[in-house]
Amino acid sequence: MDSSASIILAIAIMVIMMGMGLSLTLADFRRVAQNPKPVLLGLTNQIILLPLVALALVYFFEPPTFIAIGMILLAACPGGTSSNLVTLLAKGDLALSVSMTAINSVITIVTIPFWVGYAYSTYLAEAANMASPTADIFKTLIVVLAIPLSIGMLIKNRAPQFALRMERPVRIASSIFLAVVILGLLIRELDLVKQYVGDTLGIVTALNAVTMGMGYALAKGFGLNLKQGLTIAIESGIQNGTLTISLAVITLNQPDFAIVAAIYSLVMYALSTIPIYFGISRQS
Repeated sequence: MDSSASIILAIAIMVIMMGMGLSLTLADFRRVAQNPKPVLLGLTNQIILLPLVALALVYFFEPPTFIAIGMILLAACPGGTSSNLVTLLAKGDLALSVSMTAINSVITIVTIPFWVGYAYSTYLAEAANMASPTADIFKTLIVVLAIPLSIGMLIKNRAPQFALRMERPVRIASSIFLAVVILGLLIRELDLVKQYVGDTLGIVTALNAVTMGMGYALAKGFGLNLKQGLTIAIESGIQNGTLTISLAVITLNQPDFAIVAAIYSLVMYALSTIPIYFGISRQS
């Protein structure tokens, strides 16, 4: 991917994270202390169980190396602002969704480098002769996640009315950025996509279906209500495709690792109609 496309991609993820910050206050984090059970259960799904499910699917499907690493990278990047929108449409618990998205954005600054290091050492034969990418990923996450999120929250705190006015335009811009990035990646890697679309489509559909179902089942098993169950299911199934693509293309310089995220983004939006329909029909 050329330098101009990489710059657009970096700007896209920073705009998305700043937009998330515009909708957050410290009260969102304090809410976790008041009712920690739903958030802790949801984060357990996202941070621990989701990557383990991805590893199990990689073991079962035995895909090519670039798909295996792309799966682990994708599973290490949960949530994102898209999950908040889907939760809203499904009549889920929006406050829970926002809290989970904000907290996992902070936690994954540590967990993403770990999982990428694991993927490299496990699936790349030449990894022993390569410098570990974890330090570069950590720096990238500080720049594209932590700083824009903090700036957005600062604006929300200092100029709440301006932040409120900007939330919708930023969300629209974020969606456009994501669509352009995915389309550009699919066009650039079209030959590879056509060759492996069958393998990729099967494994990403399984990841989305299993994680959403597991999230809802665990939430109900632990006594959470319908709104909380739907929210955790959505948060477990919606991944941060833009961040995954950004790390693969810019930080790791491996656009083929991003193909999984590009195809998954299409699949997750298609399958997200299930919790949306379920939420609307059960609460109408």
